[in-house]
Order: sequence, then C-alpha cells, then structure tokens
Amino acid sequence: MVSRRADGYHNLETVFYPVPLCDELEVMPAADAATDCELSTEGGELDCDPQQNLVVRAYELLKREFPTLPRVRAHLVKHIPSQAGLGGGSSDCTAMLCMLNQLFSLGLTDNELMQRAAKLGADCPFFVLSRPAYAEGIGEQLEAVPVELSKLYLAIVKPPIPVPTREAFSLIHPHQPAKNCRTVVSQPVETWCEELVNDFEQSVFALHPEIGEVKQRLYDMGALYAAMSGSGSSLFALFDKPVELTGFQDMFCYGTQLT
Repeated sequence: MVSRRADGYHNLETVFYPVPLCDELEVMPAADAATDCELSTEGGELDCDPQQNLVVRAYELLKREFPTLPRVRAHLVKHIPSQAGLGGGSSDCTAMLCMLNQLFSLGLTDNELMQRAAKLGADCPFFVLSRPAYAEGIGEQLEAVPVELSKLYLAIVKPPIPVPTREAFSLIHPHQPAKNCRTVVSQPVETWCEELVNDFEQSVFALHPEIGEVKQRLYDMGALYAAMSGSGSSLFALFDKPVELTGFQDMFCYGTQLT
C-alpha cells in the first residue's frame, strides 16, 4: 500500500497469482426465471443476500449496456471462503461477465471485459485472464510478471476470523517499500521472507494475534515463504515438499502442488 487517494481508494503495488482453488458457476438462459438473474447457491455461506451477490451485479452491469440480454439462472457452488482475502467474490463476478459475453455473443474483448470488471471491484480485472500479474493503481493496472512457482507446494489456511476489507484498509499506514514487489518475486522464493511484505499484516495481526500465530506455524512446518493473502484472514505458504495440514482445528485448509 503506497498511498491514499483523494477518491477514498488506495494506490497499491502488489502481485496477483492464480491458484487452483476455485468456485463453480453455471449459467443458462431461463425465460421463466423469477428475476432477470435468478441466483441459487450451495457450499460455503455467502456474506450477503444472494440477489445482492456480485454475480448478480455483474449481470445487471451488462444488462444496462445490453438491454436485450435474456433472463438467466445462475448456480454458484462456493469452495473459496468469504472474507478471506482470496478473491472469491471477485473471481465469481468476473467469471459471470466472461460467461455472459460468450453465451450471448456480446463481442466484448478481454480489455473491454477488464474495463467492466473494474467497476465491480479493483481486483476483478485480473480474473479475466488469470495469469500472474503485477498490479498498480487500485489493482486494476495489470502487467504480466514472470513468477516461477511450478513444482512447489501451496498451503492455504484460513482461521475462523472475519477481517472485513473496509476495516483492514482503514487501519493500514501507506508507505513506499524499499524494493518493489515486482522485483522481489523475480528472485528465488527463499529470499522473499526478507523483502516481500504484506502491509496489511501489521494492523491485522495486532487486532487478531491468532492470525499471526498461524503464519508462524507455517514457517515452523518448513515453509519457504508465508504471508497473509490480501487483507486476510487467510494465510498462504509455499513449501518445497508435501506437508500435512493437521493441527489447524476449525480452520479452512487447502493444499496442492503448483504446476
């Protein structure tokens, strides 16, 4: 987080990286749907009413631009936990934009989809292509970045502690880092722990020490690098060998080998 903006947003310098953890979204035309976009859900709990979900807002955004857009039914299966800093809602609504564009032949290019995705959330444009990217501005200015993590093992642990994004941003103290994260991620992963810092951690760990304790436990298990994801409360870690995510009672855990 490098500075506050006059419009209330914050200027960022960050790196986005796609991981295999994902939700499932199915969309189909439905002239008899109860609403223009009738959404049903299963799996993890949503943090809002389904009709206020970002998936529905994505439909409504395109409906204003394309008034003839047919009614649809959408079914969302949640695997990504909410209020986790993992981009679950952002990836869902961006997938909705892309699916509607394809399903109804709207003719929007990737860049045009990114422009519309930015209206739904600062990190949404990343999910149009879902490729490793360095981001500036509020997160919408993307540049491809070479990050080589193949063959490493990823672990994600989310304590049962919600960290509202608005609260996390209100507590942060913007500053210019000594080294840009774009430069750091080009270095061996083993060097990241000294130079790659999530600025949200200081304030979030102060409020919720349990989250910081999970990060330390991941390092104690042999992580090459561990950090909070986004504004939290999830922690992610990279290992050079498989690990058993045991002992994290009542916490969401996910592990996989990156390819």
